[in-house]
Amino acid sequence: MIISFDLDDTLIPGMKQFPTERRGIWQKLFSREKIRAGTIELIKALKAKNHRIFIYTTSYRSPAYIRRLFFSYGIFPEKIINKSVHDKTLGKLGAAISKYPPAFNIDVHIDDSPGVAMEGDRHQFNTIIVAEEDLHWGNNILQQIAKKES
Repeated sequence: MIISFDLDDTLIPGMKQFPTERRGIWQKLFSREKIRAGTIELIKALKAKNHRIFIYTTSYRSPAYIRRLFFSYGIFPEKIINKSVHDKTLGKLGAAISKYPPAFNIDVHIDDSPGVAMEGDRHQFNTIIVAEEDLHWGNNILQQIAKKES
């Protein structure tokens, strides 16, 4: 499966706050942002099951910056889709929908926004919504992915 992750308030705290991975020298050198605690373990577990990992964000952070951020934690997403790539790929539809994973052959998109889940229902794409307070979010995602595989 191709699985994509949103950044803001899903993997990177912003308006929503949650525990983050410890930042060492590499993280401080490569990025000003922290990632959600459990991200490293989750992505490594998904890759061990031969899932492909994409980042799909509506931010304008550059793909190079996003790669450096994750690289500093030992995570290597296969593809980065930012707002610019989203808009270029979707054309006029890009302004009407915040995320459209089928345009990038994504099987499941993981996000914090119930609005993205509603778009998924409306446009027939799979989502998993992560709650801010869910301390077991990684295990919950692994369980939901396993259900979608069977």
